Amino acid sequence: MLLKEYRICMPLTVDEYKIGQLYMISKHSHEQSDRGEGVEVVQNEPFEDPHHGNGQFTEKRVYLNSKLPSWARAVVPKIFYVTEKAWNYYPYTITEYTCSFLPKFSIHIETKYEDNKGSNDRIFDSEAKDLEREVCFIDIACDEIPERYYKESEDPKHFKSEKTGRGQLREGWRDSHQPIMCSYKLVTVKFEVWGLQTRVEQFVHKVVRDILLIGHRQAFAWVDEWYDMTMDDVREYEKNMHEQTNIKVCNQHSSTVDDIESHAQTST
Repeated sequence: MLLKEYRICMPLTVDEYKIGQLYMISKHSHEQSDRGEGVEVVQNEPFEDPHHGNGQFTEKRVYLNSKLPSWARAVVPKIFYVTEKAWNYYPYTITEYTCSFLPKFSIHIETKYEDNKGSNDRIFDSEAKDLEREVCFIDIACDEIPERYYKESEDPKHFKSEKTGRGQLREGWRDSHQPIMCSYKLVTVKFEVWGLQTRVEQFVHKVVRDILLIGHRQAFAWVDEWYDMTMDDVREYEKNMHEQTNIKVCNQHSSTVDDIESHAQTST
């Protein structure tokens, strides 16, 4: 098991990011399906928890075979997906990732949002007070992202919001920018297979860090698209994006299944 705590600051308030987060996830998922990847939404509905109260439950299938390293692609099926289950009780969320093909693999993420610059060292005291972990700050403006994902229009150093006047962030922006909020993420990766555990857990954390950096950059760079939305507006947008993305993903993987079956019949 490898546990890390990520802290990602944003030039937004927690209330603003509640809308921005939903918008970013839906749009990002739709864009990724255009590149041969896809997120199929299986379930998305209101959910009530006796402790956390009212929230939203989602279940998704994340198809990501092409994102795996070559040594992993060699041992997993061509049709490979990870199941994501998320419970959103904003400003507290729980997200779990599992894979039926790899029963000893899992990712567990607990997230809390606060209006500060990542200065709360006790935010996870009730969840992991005595657990040793590395704390990693992610800077949406200054940290490098993989070159294939870079877009100047999504670079906070260049982007400036017309609706909020925020942007063109410079090194050290977190020390003085207002407003500012922080997304605190406690991420546990488990891959309990002797000989591969350390390698896989480290690789997964690298992927998680890249995704967090890219997603939060996009949430800010797209702020003018979602800033005037209400919760009803973003839920409607989310519903439409899910429907469009599901069509792409399901068609994609139905074609793959047909190709595999056709090849198998030809071979026999």
